[in-house]
Amino acid sequence: MPSENIRIRPFEARDQAAVRRLILAGLGEHVGNVDESRNPDVDDILAHYPGEGHVFVVAESGNEIVGSGALKVLGKETGRLVRMSVSRGHRRTGIGRALVADLLDRAGAAGMKQVLVETNKDWADAIGLYAACGFSQYSRDSVSVYLSRQI
Repeated sequence: MPSENIRIRPFEARDQAAVRRLILAGLGEHVGNVDESRNPDVDDILAHYPGEGHVFVVAESGNEIVGSGALKVLGKETGRLVRMSVSRGHRRTGIGRALVADLLDRAGAAGMKQVLVETNKDWADAIGLYAACGFSQYSRDSVSVYLSRQI
């Protein structure tokens, strides 16, 4: 569990601006300039995630949102983790693992048997996080690494 007092809870409308900043800042750290128009889902998270039947959670420390993650429903037995992000100052404290564990619990409760994740092949920290959470690589291409975990 995280080394600090972290609460993971479902996304609420009041979280929109903070979560958008968190996700875009994380992307910017990895890729440099972020074309915000290529990330329309973060402009209206309620419409793109819970509104579509998916799950979106945030990690909160005090009144600050320090992490986020979503479980997209791909089918009755399969989900995909997306929009996993932890603020720079809170990384390596267990928040990423706690977010993954929470979303895996939700996937299992929904009857899913498998959860997938895709990440950039150069994001060693993300790949390490998913491997530490029991995910195994099943494919790789020139851009991405694809991992899965059975539940």
